[in-house]
Amino acid sequence: MVVARSVALFVVAAVLEIGGAWLIWQGVREHRGWGWTACGAMSLALYGFIATLQPSADFGRVLAAYGGVFVAGSLLWAWVADGYRPDRFDLIGAAVCLVGMGVIMYAPRR
Repeated sequence: MVVARSVALFVVAAVLEIGGAWLIWQGVREHRGWGWTACGAMSLALYGFIATLQPSADFGRVLAAYGGVFVAGSLLWAWVADGYRPDRFDLIGAAVCLVGMGVIMYAPRR
């Protein structure tokens, strides 16, 4: 149950961070306006709070593990939102990152 909650928090954090950065990108680079940018900033702020809900108290470990989720989530977001088609090396790299996340976060420790 703890692992499932932790993974769900990582997914929510990724949606908020990647989505927030994408909204800012759309607002600034794609000239969609400051409303998009402001929504992106709010999303990024919420992302910062979600990380604090992880069951682990080790900030560095949580952020290092989250990096793997961020990599995979970014490729998924690009595929869904922007039509980017990841190639096999993107997918292999994302899988390596997710395995690394699992090892960093959930390996048995004393």
